[in-house]
Amino acid sequence: MPLQDTHALTFSLTVPPDFRFAPCLDYMARSDNESLFEVRDGGVNRLLLLSGEPVLLRITAEEEQTLTVRVLAGAWKGEAARVEAERYIRDWFDLDRDLEPFYRLAMGHGVLGGLAREFNGLRLVGVPDLFEALCWAIVGQQVNLAFAYTLKRRLTETYGDSLEWEGRIYRHFPRPGQLAAAEPEALGALQLTRMKSAAVLDVARRMSGGALSREGLLALGSFRAAEEQLLQIRGVGPWTSQYVRMRCLRDPEAYPVGDVGLHNAVRLLLGLDRKPTLPELQALFADWPGWEAYAAFYLWRALY
Repeated sequence: MPLQDTHALTFSLTVPPDFRFAPCLDYMARSDNESLFEVRDGGVNRLLLLSGEPVLLRITAEEEQTLTVRVLAGAWKGEAARVEAERYIRDWFDLDRDLEPFYRLAMGHGVLGGLAREFNGLRLVGVPDLFEALCWAIVGQQVNLAFAYTLKRRLTETYGDSLEWEGRIYRHFPRPGQLAAAEPEALGALQLTRMKSAAVLDVARRMSGGALSREGLLALGSFRAAEEQLLQIRGVGPWTSQYVRMRCLRDPEAYPVGDVGLHNAVRLLLGLDRKPTLPELQALFADWPGWEAYAAFYLWRALY
């Protein structure tokens, strides 16, 4: 439902001096098939569930060191919704991390230094919702990125919440409870494989039943312990667990060493005529202790 006075529902977030919104938007605009947000006119529109209600937000950077958040539509529930929205946005753009040590480290390395200069200000754009992060990683296994986006769109359009505003439909990734009762055949009709369907449903049921949560994983006290719990889920292997550690749990040392895109980026930047070997990747990332996740993210960025 549209709001009557959007000007009264605008708030600002202070961002660190080494944050730049433009390269983050460029990264998020890498696919025309993105179903969960819309990058346009120097900002991004995204539907969030705030205090249990779908609310459409627009985020722009109209002033230096400030993000402006405008509520466009939905059932806004005041201060509680604002706090929840701010928490999500800060997590989404990793705004509470000091990147000065990363840039200092990167500038001492030929490969990463060039990327750090080219994409200066880019943050590791995350996936704060654990269910979305796990499903995105699962559907993306062993398929190209374009088809992974198509599978995510189909899941979102079939099972997620939506809100229409100014002739456009904005969508939210399904909540675990919205998928927990689905039949494997229904997911198969969306072109998820039998194994991926089983994995998505297993995650949905664990999360809707309270056996799995982001808060619970973080409360384990170590990212390795969180990974051990993730690996107990069918269809979740080392690549998926590392990806979730990196994009959702915000482990700065995580990187999916088996990722094809990472291999392609390293091969491109090092001028190799073959895929890099595991020892070569381990030696390369040994130069960036504590910043492996950001190094991997910047290497990925070189491919778009």
